[in-house]
Amino acid sequence: MNTLEKLHLKRIEENLFQGKPEESGLERVFGGYVLAQALLSAIHTVTVGNCHSLHAYFLRPGDPNEPILYEVDRVRNGKSFSTRRVTAIQKGRTIFIMTASLQRTEKGFVHQFKMPPVPLPEELPTDIERMKENLDAVTEEQRKILCRERPIELKRVEDIDFANPKKMLPVQHIWLRSKKKLSDQYSEHQGFLAYASDMGLLSTSGLPHKMSWLNGLQTASLDHSMWFHQRFRIDKWVLAVIESPKASNGRGFNRGLMFSSEGCLIASVSQEGLMRLRG
Repeated sequence: MNTLEKLHLKRIEENLFQGKPEESGLERVFGGYVLAQALLSAIHTVTVGNCHSLHAYFLRPGDPNEPILYEVDRVRNGKSFSTRRVTAIQKGRTIFIMTASLQRTEKGFVHQFKMPPVPLPEELPTDIERMKENLDAVTEEQRKILCRERPIELKRVEDIDFANPKKMLPVQHIWLRSKKKLSDQYSEHQGFLAYASDMGLLSTSGLPHKMSWLNGLQTASLDHSMWFHQRFRIDKWVLAVIESPKASNGRGFNRGLMFSSEGCLIASVSQEGLMRLRG
C-alpha cells in the first residue's frame, strides 16, 4: 500500500476519523504523516473552502504499527472562514493537536518574495543517490532508515554529508515532489505538502554545529505551522527555501518558503524542534 492510500481516512462518526498505520518500520510515526492525516480530517468536515493555515503540536511519539483516531471539533462555521480543532489519539492518549482555518476562495491584493536563483532539479542528484555514497560511515540501523522507500523525492541544492557534517550556514534549498501522480483533488496536494513539509526543516538547525541525527544529535518535532497561499500541485517540483534563525534552550527554530517551479510562492512553514546531544 502506497502512502497516498495510507493517508485516506475512514469516517467512523460525523466528526471522528481513523487513519491507517504508517507501517514505516521506524520506532515512531513520522510527524508529517500525522500532520497530513489531521489536515485531511479537518478538510473532510468542511463543504466549502480550502485550508489556508494550520498550527500543531506534537505531544507524544506515535506507534507506526497502530491506527490513529482523529477527533474533529467544528469550532466555527463562518461566511468566509471556518475553524477546526483536531485531536489525534492513539491507545487512549492524545499524541497531537492541531487548529486549522479554512477559507472560501476570494480575490484580493497580491505580492510575494521572488524565488531565489538555484540549480534546477534536473541538474541535481536525489537524496538517496547522495546517501549511497556515504553508507559505509553509518550503522546498519541508520542505513535501513536512510534507504527506506519514501513517497517524496528530494533533491538538495547544498551538498550536505549528514554522516560527517561540516560547519555550514543554517540554510537549505530543497527541491521536492511526490513520486506518484496525484488526482486533481486539491486536498490531496495539501495533505502531501504537509507530509513533505516535515522533511529537512529541523536538520537545518544542526548545520552550524556540525551535528545531525547520524552523529549523535537527538531531534524531534515540537510544533509545526503552515500557511497555504496559492493552489499548487505537489506532483510537480516545489522548492523549499529553509533557514534556521535561532537555536537555544535545547530547541531549534526553522522557517521556510515554498515555491512552485514557475516561481510562485505557494506556502510558508515554520517549526521548532528538540535538539539535544544523545546521552
